[in-house]
Amino acid sequence: MFVDRIKVFAQAGSGGRGSVSFRREKFVPKGGPDGGDGGRGGDVILRADRHVDNLSNLFYEPIIKAKNGGHGMGKKMHGRSALPKIVKVPVGTIVWQADGNKGGERRTPNTQRPTPNSEESKIENRKLKIDFIVDLTEDGQEFVLCRGGAGGKGNVHFKSSRNRAPRQYTEGEEGGHGYFLLELRTIADAGLVGYPNAGKSTLLRKLSAARPKVAAYPFTTLHPIIGVMEFPGYNRATVADIPGLIEGAHRGLGLGHEFLRHITRCRILVFVVDAAGSERRNPVEDLQNLRREIDLYDPTLSARPWLVIANKMDLPNAEENLRALRERFPRIDVLPTSAVNDEGIRALKETLTARMTNDGDIPAN
Repeated sequence: MFVDRIKVFAQAGSGGRGSVSFRREKFVPKGGPDGGDGGRGGDVILRADRHVDNLSNLFYEPIIKAKNGGHGMGKKMHGRSALPKIVKVPVGTIVWQADGNKGGERRTPNTQRPTPNSEESKIENRKLKIDFIVDLTEDGQEFVLCRGGAGGKGNVHFKSSRNRAPRQYTEGEEGGHGYFLLELRTIADAGLVGYPNAGKSTLLRKLSAARPKVAAYPFTTLHPIIGVMEFPGYNRATVADIPGLIEGAHRGLGLGHEFLRHITRCRILVFVVDAAGSERRNPVEDLQNLRREIDLYDPTLSARPWLVIANKMDLPNAEENLRALRERFPRIDVLPTSAVNDEGIRALKETLTARMTNDGDIPAN
């Protein structure tokens, strides 16, 4: 199961309370107070790990709790501090503060969220933009989501010339807690963008060692799949197969927002169109619609480098549509391919190699 957006409840550990104790030892009259301090509660830490590809582990554990600190003891013994609770998340995870539903419906962490195109979702997203917390973009990067509470003070801290037998102590501090929304945005050098059944998964199989599902019947990929391309000189780049988009995706139609957010981190956009029009669509109109959807979703995406792959060139009417694409977009590279027959794959790899290894041509993330 692939999970790229989930709401969780995190609770750091509370500090242990201080101890009230007096030294009682043979031949030591009036030993005085010797109550120790409580231990510190455990932190909740998020750690970006490149070996984790989605948030499914939090789907089965939506409540994250760290352990409490130990209580103080006599002989000035300090309570044991709790170990931090480390949660591994994929590289590219964004964390938002999700404590926005005050005085309304109380939601548990696994409550089904509203559909992306609902008014409630729009209001919630506006709140989440204000409550942005952190973006984990590097492998091994850590962030303390909730800090554990400090331990309480034992009665040894309250002794004085006037208070020689103190019975005061303090409780440990409560650990931080709250609801958080974790959202994965795939990090890749290039993203394959197109309508469903345009041949993106087949192309990814030809470009890398990834093995997304392909079949002889129409269906769409339900989650992004990452493949690694090997370049000369021991260089490599990642290519993401973005699930198919439809017209109106920027408004949340279909699963638009679920897929479009994975494009935001791609350094170069590769539009894959069905040059043969086998789905009874015009490839020129398909490309125009895809460019419009991306521009309406985020205008900065339309300014990034992009190229076009005219796939399915082995089918009838492909040559005519290819000429129409090149006439409509004369300044854009239009690469004819047939992923099934391995036609044009070598030229495509050479073009991607030249584009993705030219750092001056591609803006940084």
